[in-house]
Amino acid sequence: MANIETARIAQNIHFKELVHERTRFGTILTGIMLVIYFGFIGLIAFDKALLATKIGSGTASLGLVLGVAVIVLAFILTGIYVQRANGRFDDLTAKLKRDLGQ
Repeated sequence: MANIETARIAQNIHFKELVHERTRFGTILTGIMLVIYFGFIGLIAFDKALLATKIGSGTASLGLVLGVAVIVLAFILTGIYVQRANGRFDDLTAKLKRDLGQ
């Protein structure tokens, strides 16, 4: 009986749409984060002098600012995902539940 229910869910158009959109969106955000992170690590590995450059008259260096930017961007990307999950993905889940009679 569980296999029949699972097959019915898997064949539902709203389920397929939900899986497709979540996978695509998650892959895009993951790709963006990987580019940001590995770009920063690449700078650390190949251009330490650039990261050591002082910014303004303070003690902050470009490396420190970029490191903080990586962390802030990770939070921003997480917020973007949460906003999409609480909006579009929840709407698709509600449609799926209505189709399944729940």
